[in-house]
Amino acid sequence: MREDDFDNTFLSYPLGMMPAMDDWLPLIPGPIPGDRAVWKAASDERRLDALRWHQAITSPRRPYYAAIPPIYDMTAEPVPWHTGDLDWALHAAAKCGSFYDGRVYHLPAVIASQLPLDELAPYQPILQAVLSQIAGNRDMPLDIRRPLTERYGQVLARLAPGMPVHLLAGHDAFGPAARRRLGARVADPAVIAAIGFATTLSKLAPAKSWLREAEAVNVPSAARDVLAAFADTAVTVWADHDFLLRGLCWMAALDPGDETTALLARVAEVAGEPSGRSADPRASRTAAAAVEILVDRPGDEPARALARLSVTVRSKPLRNRVRAAIDRMGVDLEVAVEEHDLGRSWPTPGGHTLTVEIVGEKAVVLCRPLKSLPAAAREHAAEPKALAKQVNRTLAAERVRLEDLLTQDRTWSWETWHERYLRHPVTGTIARRLLWEASPDGLSWKAGLPELTGELGGPGWTVRLWHPVLAGAAEVVSWRDQITEAGLRQPFKQAFREVYRLTPAEEQTGVYSNRFAAHILRYRQAGTLMRVRGWSAPLLGSWDGGSHSSATRELAAGTWQASLEHMLADRVAPPNYQVEYCTTDQVRFARREGRRWHEVALAEVPPRVLSEAMRDVDLFVGVTSIAADDAWADRGDHPFGGYWQSAGFGELTGAAEVRRDVLARLLPRLAIGSRCELTERFLRVRGTRASYLIHLGSGNVLIEPNAYLCIVAGQRPARVALPFDDDERLSLILSKAFLLAADDKITDRSILRQLP
Repeated sequence: MREDDFDNTFLSYPLGMMPAMDDWLPLIPGPIPGDRAVWKAASDERRLDALRWHQAITSPRRPYYAAIPPIYDMTAEPVPWHTGDLDWALHAAAKCGSFYDGRVYHLPAVIASQLPLDELAPYQPILQAVLSQIAGNRDMPLDIRRPLTERYGQVLARLAPGMPVHLLAGHDAFGPAARRRLGARVADPAVIAAIGFATTLSKLAPAKSWLREAEAVNVPSAARDVLAAFADTAVTVWADHDFLLRGLCWMAALDPGDETTALLARVAEVAGEPSGRSADPRASRTAAAAVEILVDRPGDEPARALARLSVTVRSKPLRNRVRAAIDRMGVDLEVAVEEHDLGRSWPTPGGHTLTVEIVGEKAVVLCRPLKSLPAAAREHAAEPKALAKQVNRTLAAERVRLEDLLTQDRTWSWETWHERYLRHPVTGTIARRLLWEASPDGLSWKAGLPELTGELGGPGWTVRLWHPVLAGAAEVVSWRDQITEAGLRQPFKQAFREVYRLTPAEEQTGVYSNRFAAHILRYRQAGTLMRVRGWSAPLLGSWDGGSHSSATRELAAGTWQASLEHMLADRVAPPNYQVEYCTTDQVRFARREGRRWHEVALAEVPPRVLSEAMRDVDLFVGVTSIAADDAWADRGDHPFGGYWQSAGFGELTGAAEVRRDVLARLLPRLAIGSRCELTERFLRVRGTRASYLIHLGSGNVLIEPNAYLCIVAGQRPARVALPFDDDERLSLILSKAFLLAADDKITDRSILRQLP
């Protein structure tokens, strides 16, 4: 058997090379042995029984075996295999072409494990291809795939001493990175034994017997290096690596040192972070184990790591685990925010000094007295750059945590607020650009923005985070004017935040709202946005019960829950059965009572909670509705065409109303301001060729009076200073306005063909 015969891929095994099965095994006709006593027969009889079993499961009419394959009982004692047996077993498996249940892979592994090394050597590339085929088959159940990869890995380890290929494999970037970190130690038997043992942990937390064995085989430096390789690569790992990392976390935890605690904290954060745009963690088992380990570790680092993880994780099960761990530790998340020693400096040759400072929205390395790093100082900037990276992670987590406080009726004593928010070296850079309210008696409140108005209140006062839903219209307008005039950018929308109050229609419906019902959304984009905003939902699909789903989000520190009902909007068709569109339905609220959720009337929902939940739903509709898709103009009599027309140019939502308010303040400052005016629903732009109406909700464009103009996405966002940075639709509208105000300079042929 040659490598080129196999073409490096198990599925490409050339059929017809081997004799027909019936010619190869003249004794095949007959029953498959079911009596264990038969398996103790002469070795040659057991060989034929095993081959007969393999033929049965690889035949076109193979029976279904629900039990574990008896092949390992048949071959528990050595069998006199021939190389032709391995040829035939691989050939039969390739010809079978069914790999989901893994049955066809067992006999080749058994034969290869018992053949003499000199006879096995020519099969090394083929067996490597088989292993790759198994390891890469994510459709195969994990409890089948893992033992099979281990068996083939052990077979290949007979031919190539060193780290078995199934350990730290190359199917994700972590495996090769860990091997590089270990270097020559990948051939150390002690390291191989330790890493192999780590994969044997089958539960979240190990038994005492497992820990005793781990202590005996543990190689602390190797365990730490492999975990550090994972933390540095920060990639999503496959399930087998997730098992390995989980075991290594518990083996590393045998060391009580601070350095190991810091490493486990890094691993917890990296493993728990979302994988791309999904809610799934990069390594869910590793993250859960690291969280449980950190609970019992001493020092401040575990609390800080869990605090950051609590606001970045999107997976609902892991989020609940993190919250439970924080409760068990009795940690106040505000106290756990790291200060990062931002006053530190690093002298460099030439009399320069490097510092890390927060400028605007992020931490940067500065070189005093210069504005940029000279070449001589760059080689000394590794440590400050690492610190800046850590500070930016804390900044991102704090920005999310403070925005989440908008859902809570939380108050602080002035002294506590002053220490934890206003004067904190990291949190303070965010808090000082936010509006707060202070009260001497809890009845009358005075609002202030420390960045503009200085400190507010004083000792003995109570402070809370300002929310526009609790303020009057005149106060909101006043703060918007002040922020715009000062050119201040808030870390997230606050003064310009959309407000959603209970409507008369919702008072009539009682326990549900139809405010955002009957919208058609692009399902995959909507699902991604829901996960980013902390909502979780079962997937829609063609299976039983898959036509309906409910997305939920916990608010106000887990005391309230909002839910958005949504369902399939069209038929899920072959060949890929992908859900393209969903339609929205009711929004409901529930209050936590013990471990259960109790549905309540909308009138009982706190104004902050109601407004924030409705703001999220408005965001889902505004961003992912097909009404905002320019391409829908070309779909003719599509069933959703009527919705696209009505929603794409209809009444403004809360987000669009805020957009209109921002534009009213910005237009007088813009170069194109004299060519623009705001109407009830549109930004009207006067060009040279025509006048245009840009809808403030969808961003769709009409050439006056009512001819649709398609401008496909790809325009550069307008460079305009905004008081916030989380409204891409506003940037798109401004970009279209700048483009159309100078329509005599347009060169895009797809646009020119539509203009008068």
